[in-house]
Amino acid sequence: MLFAELAAATEDVRALSGRKDKVARLALALGALAVEERAAGAGYLAGAPRQRVLGVGWAALKQLPPAAETPSLSVFEVDAAFESLAGLSGAGSQAARRELLSALLSRATASEQAFVRALVLGDLRQGALTAVVGDAVAKAAEVPVAAVRRALMLRGDLGAVASAALGEGETALAAFRLEVGRPIAPMLAQTAPDVEAAMAKTGPAAVEWKLDGARIQVHRDGDDVRIFTRTLDEVTARLPEVVEAALALPGRSFVLDGEAIALREDGRPHPFQVTGSRFASRSGVLLTPMFFDLLHLDGEDLLDRPASERAAALSALVPEPWRVPRGGAEMLEAALAQGHEGVVVKGLDAPYEAGRRGAAWVKVKPVHTLDLVVLGVEWGSGRRRGKLSNLHLGARGADGGFVMLGKTFKGLTDAMLEWQTEALLALEERRDGHVVFVRPELVVEIAFDGVQTSPRYPGGVALRFARVVRYRPDKTAAEADTLEAVLAIRESS
Repeated sequence: MLFAELAAATEDVRALSGRKDKVARLALALGALAVEERAAGAGYLAGAPRQRVLGVGWAALKQLPPAAETPSLSVFEVDAAFESLAGLSGAGSQAARRELLSALLSRATASEQAFVRALVLGDLRQGALTAVVGDAVAKAAEVPVAAVRRALMLRGDLGAVASAALGEGETALAAFRLEVGRPIAPMLAQTAPDVEAAMAKTGPAAVEWKLDGARIQVHRDGDDVRIFTRTLDEVTARLPEVVEAALALPGRSFVLDGEAIALREDGRPHPFQVTGSRFASRSGVLLTPMFFDLLHLDGEDLLDRPASERAAALSALVPEPWRVPRGGAEMLEAALAQGHEGVVVKGLDAPYEAGRRGAAWVKVKPVHTLDLVVLGVEWGSGRRRGKLSNLHLGARGADGGFVMLGKTFKGLTDAMLEWQTEALLALEERRDGHVVFVRPELVVEIAFDGVQTSPRYPGGVALRFARVVRYRPDKTAAEADTLEAVLAIRESS
């Protein structure tokens, strides 16, 4: 199959607004893939190359070679090039990587170059991630959606599941099992404004602290321990203290779900960035494993067992210092007092729905908000094409100017997009490519989960998970929050 056909499919999907229509278009593309292209092609349609690490960054893609006039690249050839890129290391690898990338892109048309660039940078933004492509796999293979979803849960590899479904159908999907040593997609949580609202979704439930750590999945088989991240990347070698903790537990074979978190001497958490930095280096503060679920124990899968039974088995296996505190509604106040994010309310009867954001787990976190000034805005893509979308946010600095804290397009309704496009164009000062810089006059209320250190922005900090709540035309820029207030939030967390 020509790579250009997949590029065209992603453009079509980006222009579609309904999930059903996206699934139908993706299924058409999946059905046209050759047998040897299915694993790679399914990943490309979801915006994720089969090779997780390519070693290519933004700088290598700033200047592209002249585009080819006619398509000639196949999906198989692009996958082979990505495989070669992923395998390069050592002296001279950067030059070899540039040469290989240039050779690939010189054969690509303009639309194919844009597609490759989006895949490499993880910036496809066509509104069809793994779950949607998984449903398209089911449609293309004419198998039940539930069979594909369970296979994805157990294997965590869209390409492998797509190959199985498109090749041998439901029989091949039924062969997927939880395997100790192979990560599965983690169960996810919905959100609610308070514990009462969360319990209305879950029914009878327990309440656990929500830690601001890094999600880990720990597999042990005898003396062999493997640790995986939320994105199923292996990080065993980087976390020897977690390996040591797993080996200290009495079970011989198990799969644990939890968090790795950097804690101060008083038990309060360090900022998330301290925890995150340990995944890049073995130096620095030690991480403490905090487990909240048990998926397999000594030959028995527990995925389909009620959460209450899994919790009991967890308590028998893992000592209290390595378990996330669990109790009733009072846990929210205790978690916040200890400096954690909030709580997760978990239905007592629910199975472990790996890879799903169902109503069995609901997180409750207090929301921080700031009134910030819009400094610039980027033109949108897909259904937001023609609208000003991604906002550049600034706080008031000590010198009377404004200090950028980050960007967001989250939380914007269609009505808000329409309104802000007109309002911000009226404030336009200049343009630089796809960015429109505006007079710093418009105030917007932003909700966020925390403040983290960031050398990327002049204030040295950035907002975590920033999203728009509403515009504040009743406020002037002089009434916006200050950088000092933002720094105070970081210090208090």
